[in-house]
Amino acid sequence: MRWWGRGRALRPGGSDAAPRPGAVVREAAGRLRRSWLPVVEATLAATIAWILATRLMGHPQPFFAPAAALIVLGQARGQRIRRAVEVVLGVAAGVLVADLVVQALGPRTTWTVLTVILLTVSLAVAIGASSVTVVQAAVSALYLVVVAPPTEALIPFRFVDALIGGGVAVVASQLVDARRPLAPLVTEFRHTFQELAAVLDEVAAALDTGDDDAALAALDRARHADAGVERLRDAVQAAGEAVRLNLRRREHLGRLRSVEASIRQIDYAVRNVRVLARAAVTLTRSPAPVPPDLGAAVRTLAEAVRSAGDALAGDLVGQDGVADRHAERADVAALESVRAAGRLFTAGQTLPLAMIIGQIRATAIDLLRGVGGDDDATVLSRVDAAVTGPAH
Repeated sequence: MRWWGRGRALRPGGSDAAPRPGAVVREAAGRLRRSWLPVVEATLAATIAWILATRLMGHPQPFFAPAAALIVLGQARGQRIRRAVEVVLGVAAGVLVADLVVQALGPRTTWTVLTVILLTVSLAVAIGASSVTVVQAAVSALYLVVVAPPTEALIPFRFVDALIGGGVAVVASQLVDARRPLAPLVTEFRHTFQELAAVLDEVAAALDTGDDDAALAALDRARHADAGVERLRDAVQAAGEAVRLNLRRREHLGRLRSVEASIRQIDYAVRNVRVLARAAVTLTRSPAPVPPDLGAAVRTLAEAVRSAGDALAGDLVGQDGVADRHAERADVAALESVRAAGRLFTAGQTLPLAMIIGQIRATAIDLLRGVGGDDDATVLSRVDAAVTGPAH
């Protein structure tokens, strides 16, 4: 990503350049290519829920079956089981409140609508329901009051419809990951670490040339790395949900717990890299020369980041030998980056240089904590020894 300065390119006359129709079409087509699977998943789940409700249950108007399926699938992976339960409970609460109020005040009146919404939302909020449950309960109750008032049928069709729709959505969401439930998480891990390493490579290149524009571009890219950590957390939740529902894959739960514990260190590393990139901008803008070996130290740290990502990915898929080799490479590269940076820690150095050296050390510590088996005290001792000690 190239940083073009503080302003954006303008058309003659000072207004922002309007996107071309062809670019808009290409962007829309790109979104469809990336998201075709959720589109198909939602369409099939809603249709199947409708078929089951009409043919299996004999309900002539199973509105809540496809609606519940769409609501559950609209949630992020990793939250769908809980959301399915919330949708069913929301429908049940809405149906109960609507039935009682309609019996007392009659259907399709202003007072009925007001009372139903007030009671339903108040009840959901009072029990601490999530926003999804609150909305679902209110919509269910309002639908019954305005569109299809409660009947005297003994079978709770609408509640069963919501149960069918939620169940179909949960099953559909797991079919994609049934054979390889950890594959999306492994992909996300690799992407997160590769992106973080790419930021460090850009910082190193900027330091090599003293290019403040390149350093600004690296800082801009580093500021977006937090989103990768959030996606990684979501991917862990989704993988956990998929593994728990797959009885034959329960052995992955232990690996998921270890990965989940590593995410905190990854988050720390991302923050440290962002601070490092900010200090690099200041250093390249200052009149003081950039030490020639500083870029190499940062580039070695990027190698450690890549190896750490490969180690964690290998551990996830059960390739212990591969994971151990990459973990060892990450260990060696992280300590070498600290050692190279430590040689630059001399009297009279500038504050931005001291900050970069400090962030190299902090990032190395986070990587070693994330992929190594050493305790915190041992990691700190090894890193401190690398700062002042000779190569070994």
